[in-house]
Amino acid sequence: MRPLDGIVVVSLEHAIAAPFCTRQLADLGARVIKVERPETGDFARDYDTRVQGMASHFVWVNRSKESLALDLKKPADLEVLRQVLQGADVLVQNLAPGASARMGLSYEALKQDHPRLIVCDISGYGEGGPYSNKKAYDLLIQSEAGFLSVTGSKDQPAKAGCSIADIAAGMYAYTNILAALINRGKTGSGCRIEISMLEAMAEWMSFPLYYAYEGAAGPVPAGAAHASIYPYGPMMAGDGKSVMLGIQNEREWQAFCRDVLCQPGLATDPRFDTNAKRSADRETLCAIILDCFAHLTAEQVIARLDTAGIANASVNDMAGVWNHPQLRARNRWVDVATPTGRIPALLPPGVPAEFAPRMDPIPRIGQHNARILAELAASQDSRKPVGAVQG
Repeated sequence: MRPLDGIVVVSLEHAIAAPFCTRQLADLGARVIKVERPETGDFARDYDTRVQGMASHFVWVNRSKESLALDLKKPADLEVLRQVLQGADVLVQNLAPGASARMGLSYEALKQDHPRLIVCDISGYGEGGPYSNKKAYDLLIQSEAGFLSVTGSKDQPAKAGCSIADIAAGMYAYTNILAALINRGKTGSGCRIEISMLEAMAEWMSFPLYYAYEGAAGPVPAGAAHASIYPYGPMMAGDGKSVMLGIQNEREWQAFCRDVLCQPGLATDPRFDTNAKRSADRETLCAIILDCFAHLTAEQVIARLDTAGIANASVNDMAGVWNHPQLRARNRWVDVATPTGRIPALLPPGVPAEFAPRMDPIPRIGQHNARILAELAASQDSRKPVGAVQG
């Protein structure tokens, strides 16, 4: 038994935030019915063709789902969706602001006939306020939430290389739905969950927000370095490869000087004997470190750092992650089926050993229409709602 076996989730979803949320619910056993436009489907299907002709974003967040193709502008198709909702536990949507409400699918419109239904609305900015109807995409939310002000360099801001605002919103939707299901088990009642991408991202920005408390200057963008801790970040070795290192306290600083730089006297140099001084004069210290590292390969630098007990990491590209020895040693890769063949996929983090996560196929557009419509016909004959049958 998986924790969410028997739970039915209906999702009016596209892009990343809602699909990432619902895929994680599917990982735990929920039956997720993904409602898509006929023929075109979720527009994320066409972002690229990097995975055997499929989009990299789409294959990441849409395994283990059933695709139900409906044109919700047609009354007959909207009625099909209403029938499917009769057997649903959760409705998730990240359509344009107000779109689900105009179709009569808001929590307020549904709760009388579906008192146990949990409705999760994901939007860029949330209802109310001057931004409620403003379009929102991941980069735009990163910008509004101040994320770009603390990344990149002094001269050029940089966004995160993955959809971090979408991921933040999807994670809060996922965790709040789990909490709502627990609460429904206590009260018997559903609820509405409203997730704002801006609010999710602003929560993740709390360190720099407090760093800039009461009008203080915010963190200075420092690339992959740290705004207030040094040495912390990438350092180039003599073979042209970078090593990421992090020194958090004075004990580590002394070990770094003694065992890595082989300059124990540097630890008590009055220019560098506190983190504040090291951070203030980082250019001078950086030159000393790079002069030492210039005679070593990245592998040799990492060996010295490991011996000294200094936190470090290789600066991997995507090929390095695909072949990461730790992921392979822990058997984190499995194969999943897709419309164009099997592909590798990472097991979801943190799943207990007592059950296996669902790692079912990625669907074609409308692949499950016939089965779901047959279930609806059968349920009307027996007057029972569509249930949690999986396949």
